[in-house]
Amino acid sequence: MNYDPKKHHRSSIRLQGYDYRQAGFYYVTICCYQRQCLFGEIVNGVMQPNLMGETVVAVWNRLTQHFPFIELDAFVLMPNHVHGIIVIQERQINLGVEESQVNNASLPRGTQSGSLGAIIQNFKSVSKRRINRFAQNKLTIWQRGYHEEIIRNEKAYENIRKYILENPLKWEEDAENPVKTSKTK
Repeated sequence: MNYDPKKHHRSSIRLQGYDYRQAGFYYVTICCYQRQCLFGEIVNGVMQPNLMGETVVAVWNRLTQHFPFIELDAFVLMPNHVHGIIVIQERQINLGVEESQVNNASLPRGTQSGSLGAIIQNFKSVSKRRINRFAQNKLTIWQRGYHEEIIRNEKAYENIRKYILENPLKWEEDAENPVKTSKTK
C-alpha cells in the first residue's frame, strides 16, 4: 500500500502552541498495545500486579531520579494501562534564544528535552527494555502515544486524583476492560 497523506496521517492530540516543558500538573494515561492485560489482574477491587506490573511500577517510581525537576503524584497500575499525575517544577529553560523571541514557531520540532513527552518516552522505553530482558522476548508493551490532560485548577486536580485512586474499584465498568468490552458486543 502506498502512502497517501490524505488517508495516512496522524494529527497530534497535544494542545497546539503549548510548551510541555513548562511547570504544571499533567494527568497521563498510557495503554498497553492492543489493550492486552499484561500487568496482572484486579481481585476484589485491588490490583494484583505480576512481575511485568511490578516492573512498570518500579520504573515509574524512579522517574524522579532521571528527571529531578518532576514530582510524582497519584498513580495506579491497571491490568492494561496506567494513570498518573506528573508535576513539572518551575525551572530555567534555555532555548538558545531570548525569551522575547519565544513563540510557537521558535520551538524546535520533535520531543523536547525535559518535556512531558520526553518523560513518557523514557518511562515507556525503560519499562519495555526491562520487561523484555526478563521475558527474554521482544514484546510490544505500549501502544503508540499516550493521553494527557493539563490540570488547570484545584477542583480538576481533586477529581482526577480521586479517579486515579479509585480506578481499580471500578474495573468492571472500565472502558479499557476487555471482559466488559466483549460482553457489550
